[in-house]
Amino acid sequence: MKSYIQEKLDTFKKINKNRARLLINCADQPGIVGAVSQFLFEHDANILESNQYSTDPHGGEFFIRIEFEIDNLKEKATQLEEDFQEIKNKFQMEATFKFVDQVKKVAIFVSKEPHCLLELLWEWQSGDLMADISLVVSNHETSREFVEPLGIPYYYIPANKDIRKQVEEQQIQLLQEHNVDVIVLARYMQILTPHFVETFKNKIINIHHSFLPAFIGAKPYERAYHRGVKLIGATSHYVTNDLDEGPIIEQDISRVDHRDNVEAMKKIGQSVERSVLARAVKWHLEDRIIVYGNKTIVF
Repeated sequence: MKSYIQEKLDTFKKINKNRARLLINCADQPGIVGAVSQFLFEHDANILESNQYSTDPHGGEFFIRIEFEIDNLKEKATQLEEDFQEIKNKFQMEATFKFVDQVKKVAIFVSKEPHCLLELLWEWQSGDLMADISLVVSNHETSREFVEPLGIPYYYIPANKDIRKQVEEQQIQLLQEHNVDVIVLARYMQILTPHFVETFKNKIINIHHSFLPAFIGAKPYERAYHRGVKLIGATSHYVTNDLDEGPIIEQDISRVDHRDNVEAMKKIGQSVERSVLARAVKWHLEDRIIVYGNKTIVF
């Protein structure tokens, strides 16, 4: 299985070796699109996809994601970024080049419930999640049997609030050793410290088992049942120090009714959780998300 996945990744890298993405946000003003397009034209780039959005054309914030292709990109990448500095300074932009063949390294954190982990592993095995899943970290042994046969290292690190600092030091060391680009909390039921969150700012994706902002915190299905809701949902968001209040990436819902007890709601909800988290992770891997304050722009 590992060789099959590696073949998929190698093919992806080869196809996309000359492809890059440019993500920009700055104050909206005339001339941004023209300047960026002219710059890419002058550097022999072929624009393949372009999406833009303004919060307000009169004094708002402007966002754009451009995907483009340049022959022999590897040899030109450094010069490309240096040359773009003039436009960045002129428009006071936040701008980042992302090179598509640089497949992101992912760490997945999980506790007892494996459904979100299994969804990500399936997407990865099928070649629909273009990532290097470098390791899985868990405070339970439950999911080891799903992970290790795929050739992915599995680290069991018991965790609770009394040893949180010690645990996170060990986790951070592992993440740095593996050069991880993004952390996915696939129903990892531990609260992270401000230090951990700041170390990986806007690089931690969580799945919360409710349609936020409803039912923040623990036992949302139980509270939804007692409230008599007719819709339940799931929310994927970046982690901040405010519990379940980070920038939302994706949400979805499913209908329930008076016949559904708590266990039935959980079963329905787990299906929503899986798909919502998988979409959010894919969008992050494809550089489709720009974080703006406590919101996201998803192209």
